[in-house]
Amino acid sequence: MGHGGRPIEEHNGVRQIIDSWLYVDIPLMDYREAWGLQLALVEARGRGDRIPDLVIMLEHPPVLTLGRRGTRENMREAEPFLRERGIPVFHVERGGDVTFHGPGQLVVYPVVDLRANGWKVVDFVGALEEVMIRIAGEWGIPSGRNALNRGVWAGMEKLGSVGIAVRRGISFHGLALNVNTDLEPFGWIHPCGLREIRVSSMERLLGERIAMSRIRVAARRHVHEVFNVTMEERTLQEIRLMVKKRTPRPREALP
Repeated sequence: MGHGGRPIEEHNGVRQIIDSWLYVDIPLMDYREAWGLQLALVEARGRGDRIPDLVIMLEHPPVLTLGRRGTRENMREAEPFLRERGIPVFHVERGGDVTFHGPGQLVVYPVVDLRANGWKVVDFVGALEEVMIRIAGEWGIPSGRNALNRGVWAGMEKLGSVGIAVRRGISFHGLALNVNTDLEPFGWIHPCGLREIRVSSMERLLGERIAMSRIRVAARRHVHEVFNVTMEERTLQEIRLMVKKRTPRPREALP
């Protein structure tokens, strides 16, 4: 172990201090609850609580979210249509426009201190994209970046999205990779504010469903490799106990 109890690895004779992140794996969590948890963690860190960098990995029930630049013009279906299908809409502080989250989509929320780690926002976003590129590549899907929009693309089809917010140097929100995701709801919006693009999934590209448990294991490994961090698993209850003060409950964008 090295400085402050952080492990040290040696590569080609160079000793490197390896940061440690906490990690919590949640099968399915309501978007409102996950958003509130992130806000509580960011607030706690902002007031000086000693909470380590951590990663929340989960899936969401069906939901639409609008980022800072999101507008209703990019929602192709009216509010009654969405309500009939039980699809809530949230306007949040992350970057980007409108997107869909649902079961079968891997969502990863790193709540980490960018300033303390010396990361620029653009490099951090690029690293999140790299995690998705490596996951897709592990299943034989060639993917990459596209100047059209941040995220990960398989050819001209959008496979994964990135949208973060930064408050007092703490990054939250994160990435969403379409694995076995229902793609129909993407037809109800202009994804990421883009017109005439196709959203895809690993299942559609491979022609078969993929066990989400395998995707989560791969994601954890690639986060470890891309960010050069160790991953220490914690339960959701343990993460909640770290937050000593509640934040206001987020409200839906649509009444």
